[in-house]
Amino acid sequence: MIGVGFRSEMLNWNPADVRADFYEVAPENWVRRDRAPLYRLREAGHAVCLHGVSLNLGGQAPVPTGFLRDVRALMDDLGAEHYSDHLAASGDAHQLYDLFPIPFTQEEVRRVSDRIRQVQDLLGRRIAVENTTYYTNIGPLAEADFLMRVVERADCGILLDLNNVTVNHKNHGLTDLDTFLAQIDLDRVSYMHVAGHEFDARFGLYIDTHSDRVERPTAEAAARVARSHGKAILLEWDNDFPSQATLNEELACLQAFTTT
Repeated sequence: MIGVGFRSEMLNWNPADVRADFYEVAPENWVRRDRAPLYRLREAGHAVCLHGVSLNLGGQAPVPTGFLRDVRALMDDLGAEHYSDHLAASGDAHQLYDLFPIPFTQEEVRRVSDRIRQVQDLLGRRIAVENTTYYTNIGPLAEADFLMRVVERADCGILLDLNNVTVNHKNHGLTDLDTFLAQIDLDRVSYMHVAGHEFDARFGLYIDTHSDRVERPTAEAAARVARSHGKAILLEWDNDFPSQATLNEELACLQAFTTT
């Protein structure tokens, strides 16, 4: 199964012309709004998953109960089985539309997993949390260890972003992709994200831009997990959005990796 993130550039596309099996949308964009484009996806036979950016799991503000009621209603309306957000902070007093890392400490394991459990209690279903990129962080735990401690204590799933692992490895020289995959429970994975990234010479860092094709080692790693554990792959492409033909080429490439 190969999916793609649904973006505004795709609103007038015919779903039948896109080589995707399912779509992912940000619930923040569709709560209390016209959902006709999403209904068209469903009518064309495509499942829709929700992947949010504002749950602020790593923040200090109270869990947003009203927003979660809206998310639950949206999931019911679309028949969506998956809802995920980032294992990061995104703003307490205001939504900052950026993701800030959580210190990799046991104290944060307890605090954040309690917040995830509260979210799941309000929704009445499990969620998944995405491992994120970070450009600086602190704490004695390795990223994969921190992730597994959180999801096991919260009893939630993982939205496994392989591009983020690759970016973190390039920037910090820590866990490479194969080692990371060996250290997590792949049975907890709901599905996987892959994307492209760029090097920014101004900062001397690789930036998680979602603006290019997926690197071959990342695509191959995703395909191995897809074959061994039956997990779907979703392509994120947010910036420098391509033509439909280019997007279909990338989706076809990912599909070919899973069948070879």
